[in-house]
Amino acid sequence: MKIYALEGPADGSSHRLTDTLKGHSGAVWCVSWAHPKFGALLASCSFDGRIIVWREGASSAAGGAVGGGTGWTKAYDYAAHSASVNIVAWAPPEAGCVLAGASSDGSVSVLELRDNEWRAAQVAAHALGANAVAWAPAAPASAVSGAADGAAPAARRRFVSGGSDCAVKIWDYGAETGAYACVNTLVGHTDWVRDVAWAPTLLSTSYIASASQDKTVRVWSIRGDDVSAQWECAVLDFDAVAWRVSWSLSGNVLAVSTGDNRVTLWKERLKGGWECFKTIEE
Repeated sequence: MKIYALEGPADGSSHRLTDTLKGHSGAVWCVSWAHPKFGALLASCSFDGRIIVWREGASSAAGGAVGGGTGWTKAYDYAAHSASVNIVAWAPPEAGCVLAGASSDGSVSVLELRDNEWRAAQVAAHALGANAVAWAPAAPASAVSGAADGAAPAARRRFVSGGSDCAVKIWDYGAETGAYACVNTLVGHTDWVRDVAWAPTLLSTSYIASASQDKTVRVWSIRGDDVSAQWECAVLDFDAVAWRVSWSLSGNVLAVSTGDNRVTLWKERLKGGWECFKTIEE
């Protein structure tokens, strides 16, 4: 795994290799940066079943400098999965320094840095393998209208996962139990769910997009904060496998990448339903 730094103009035309991080023994599937408020933290996951959190410019309790440079160390090396870890995703910074990883062993792991110590937990998510995970906004949908007493709502820890069992599951953290529980299962896909994305913006309606090998993307929506209730579903049909979904920062545009080398952009009509307004292809 290589770290590059931007050089010259801000247009990104020139990059310089600053370090090579070595620690995984298999293909690295995903890397993800933590929010800058937690310092320079980078998470990686691999076919070797491990999640590694790397830190720049600090010594590590996990031991020593790694790779060809001197600036990065292992902050945490999580090796409890028994199969490939396919994706890692950081929670919104308001929820703390929290990282989730989805594994082919069927579980989703949640790693948290608290009181200078990494803590880990796993949930049995998808019996045939977990392929994707994404976090919800930290604030509840009701916060869009403001709290009645003017106080800021408490940050929530909630994520969605997708798996080879064709299911999309919603998980919520219970402060009393200190554990994550599945509060809803969204069904409708007829093949593996390859990716999930929770719209990041604070709206009165929550949106989740799920991409599947069944050549569809499903856009799930619900008004209010009770995600255990019935979600509405809109189905977007494609001519090829849907691999990835991503929401714009404003939360009103959905990008979908498919197996025919196309990226399509979608938005919701004022009268309901979704329309494709742009197609990008190589």
